[in-house]
Amino acid sequence: MSSSGAISSHLGIRYATAGRFEAPVLVPYDVHASDGTRPGSMSPQLPGTLERLLGVDIEAASEDCLFLNVFTPSDATADSKLPVLYWIHGGAYTSGAGSMPWYDGSHLAARGHVVVTINYRLGAFGFLGANNWGTLDQICGLEWVRRNIASFGGDPDNVTIFGESAGGSAVVSLLASPQATGLFHQAWAMSPSIRQLRTMEQAERWASVFFDHAGVADLEGARELSVEQLIEAQAATLTDFDPDYTMFAPTAGGDGLPDDILAAAAANPVPFCVGTNRDENLLFMAFDPKFAGADTAVWAEFSETHFGERAGEVRAAYEAARPGFSPLWLMAAAQTDHTFRRPAQKLCEARVAAGNPTWMYWFTWASPAFGGVFGSAHAFDIPFAFDNLHAPGIEMLLGGSANAQSLATRFADEISSLSAKGAPSWTAFDLDTRATLRLDVDVELLHDPDPALRALHS
Repeated sequence: MSSSGAISSHLGIRYATAGRFEAPVLVPYDVHASDGTRPGSMSPQLPGTLERLLGVDIEAASEDCLFLNVFTPSDATADSKLPVLYWIHGGAYTSGAGSMPWYDGSHLAARGHVVVTINYRLGAFGFLGANNWGTLDQICGLEWVRRNIASFGGDPDNVTIFGESAGGSAVVSLLASPQATGLFHQAWAMSPSIRQLRTMEQAERWASVFFDHAGVADLEGARELSVEQLIEAQAATLTDFDPDYTMFAPTAGGDGLPDDILAAAAANPVPFCVGTNRDENLLFMAFDPKFAGADTAVWAEFSETHFGERAGEVRAAYEAARPGFSPLWLMAAAQTDHTFRRPAQKLCEARVAAGNPTWMYWFTWASPAFGGVFGSAHAFDIPFAFDNLHAPGIEMLLGGSANAQSLATRFADEISSLSAKGAPSWTAFDLDTRATLRLDVDVELLHDPDPALRALHS
């Protein structure tokens, strides 16, 4: 355990063990099992964009990776019954770890919470075929919280799951999972990669591709390979084109999940908040040679490829809704709406139709870093949600912005409100007003933002 001011951090706590390609087995909490000052190993992986930015040491990776971290007020006791925030990291289900510095839970814990951040198995180790071992890890971690979090001052009957990108779609999948029922009580999804949630057919097809790259016939053959060989086959699989990046992801009808994940998530009465960033896809497109320096001809070709005979209508709608945007930014806007914003809206619509409490937000703060090329890109909201503007790498992201702290305070306060009170502060989403909180230096409640763009993706 280590202590910083009024917050204590307990790092590298083992919550489960698992053999390769096997379900996790919950481990009883042993206060003497580690010194609590160092994170546990992360899942084997090749680093993603965020991991490279933060210089994450992938040498600290191991198949033995089922560890979590707990941040709690130093004066919390077993009688404190503080609301619990349970973080599921992103990284396309192939990279990341709960111990990354942007996910330090100290500032959320200082608001009167216990914060838990977890590792789960990634890539082929967690999501090969229809075997949702990574999802089972997340559920196992929630079971560990139910049994042990009171020892850290937390209330096992008030747990909020939250996550970003793959972690956001993991939140959606847990809303759908019968095995997770009763283990959490609120949910918050940031930029969920909903299109990654895949069918059984997709899972089986990608498993076949993986086995071909690995040079084995089936799961038993893969069981005999080294970690390095599995990572090499995983990397080769990821080079195959799939716009929704479904190579390794939770599978509907697989372990722990129903045949229709989104329908089950919509039917779950747990209070749920979801949001996306205005310029998500700029993170992936800004330095892509296919799009960097794009002109109106590239924008026209892009729209024709993705929208066919509606290309002219699409270009006119985006140019009207996003005046002053360059062709690159217009293409990123269309991709963002297709990949992130519209799937999130559809989930909200289905939940409201089912009568379940739902809130929506839109993060539009644009980073001035690198001349502003990234705008409100994917993942740029994470340090705001954690109120971690002093974490490593954030100063570069802020680019000297003087007003960012007010947004970080508000964003973290809203997450705190959902966790502590069962609702954020703004009006719930409905099909008439479509209330959406715009999170920026100037926060405002919008009603039915961008209806013309929404219609293009219905």
